[in-house]
Amino acid sequence: MTALQSFDARTGQPIDPPVGHPLLATTPEQLDAIAQAAAAAAPIWAASDGAVRARLLDALATALEAQREELVALADAETGLGPARLQGELDRTAFQLRRFGRMAQDGVPFRHVDDPAVAGAAPVGHPAMLRVRVPLGPVAMFAASNFPFAFSVLGGDTAAALAAGCPVVVKAHNGHLLLADRVFALIQAVLKAQGLPAGLIGLVQGEGNAIGTQLIRHPAIAAGAFTGSTRGGAALQAEASARPRPIPFYGELGSVNPVIALPHALRAKGAELAATLAGSITLGSGQFCTSPGVIVLLDDPASDAFVQQLTTALVAQQPHAMLTPGLRQAFDAGVGRWTQAGVQPLLLEAADAAQPPRPVLVQVDAARFIGTPQLHDEVFGPASLIVRAHSVAEAVQVLQALGGSLTVTLWGADEESADAQALVRAAMQMAGRVLFAGVPTGVAVTAAQQHGGPWPASTQPLTTSVGDAALDRFLRPVALQDMPAWLAARAGRPV
Repeated sequence: MTALQSFDARTGQPIDPPVGHPLLATTPEQLDAIAQAAAAAAPIWAASDGAVRARLLDALATALEAQREELVALADAETGLGPARLQGELDRTAFQLRRFGRMAQDGVPFRHVDDPAVAGAAPVGHPAMLRVRVPLGPVAMFAASNFPFAFSVLGGDTAAALAAGCPVVVKAHNGHLLLADRVFALIQAVLKAQGLPAGLIGLVQGEGNAIGTQLIRHPAIAAGAFTGSTRGGAALQAEASARPRPIPFYGELGSVNPVIALPHALRAKGAELAATLAGSITLGSGQFCTSPGVIVLLDDPASDAFVQQLTTALVAQQPHAMLTPGLRQAFDAGVGRWTQAGVQPLLLEAADAAQPPRPVLVQVDAARFIGTPQLHDEVFGPASLIVRAHSVAEAVQVLQALGGSLTVTLWGADEESADAQALVRAAMQMAGRVLFAGVPTGVAVTAAQQHGGPWPASTQPLTTSVGDAALDRFLRPVALQDMPAWLAARAGRPV
């Protein structure tokens, strides 16, 4: 067996696993057994009622909270994200688990359409129809690096899949292996205490692409859920599509999250907006999927003043170490591609690879940006690119050049006008969420949330990975025609 190693995000030093409990890569044989165990648990869990699902999700949230001190300390060592941020993330994770539990308890996964028979010839007449939803089956869930709780072993994808009636096999992220192992241990304890199959939630781990490829290819897996890089997500999506029986793959990938700030908004409160935006750019050392990576400004003295205010605000920021050396190398390489494309550096301080990165701010005119595809890619880290446009029409062209994004933020579109309509129309065409105040970092877990967007923001822009509608990804509609009374009496609950 191959031993795996966890590292301290701040120092780069190895973190030893507990004595007698080494971190070992999952073998192909073990992965097969884990996937088969999930398949065996699938019919049992699919037939469970909402109360059973809610009881499990609530117990998992309680177990996380009961071990908060130990888990947060471990997460902080492996990620360097800081105890305050991680405490809040654990709270969000427990909230998500309980929220999806309440949805199951309230019967959301079992909602159905009862269409009684209508006498007469078609097309008016038709047989009795009952449209229900059935769980897809075992879900391969790929944990994210930047959210060790909320998008990891017991994150939103796991909570939504379990509430929908699907077992989950988690691929642990190599950036927080010890935390994943510890969370999985508490999961197994909860499953045992509730008399549920151990295979309902499985965990695999290993370096390289092979284990993820084997997992998404496994015939017992019915869907994939992923949060991470465009490159990694595209590779897994290709594997999911190339199977003898292709499966849905729900990937949240790269996003630049443009912010468009109109001059009158900047004249009204430019300094305040600059301070807020600087905090958003550097939040979590820029390692948020919704970090604002492109700022579009119109030619105007208010925009010139805002650039100075933003530069000054960024100088005062102190990003912490990035999650892994690989992410730091990718960040430096991304900034390098910007400079090679002829951008104007506004804030570009050298930082040794052993030290936390410094904030980066560069500027380019809209025509060069539109015509330079390498400027359109996400640079994951505390950096942002200002694009100077001559008009609203050119700002719209900037949005169109970018492709899909999780978010677009529009400052100054409060009053209806032809320009506001054009910007809102363009934003809605390319993003899953459009903001008119605040900054894009921070994604509320709520009923109306849409965390997704056209490629490369996500592989399935009709779905969301955050919010109540995330549950819908793991349910497939089935129409029951002239169903027997016993089946109709189940009111949408699968057999």
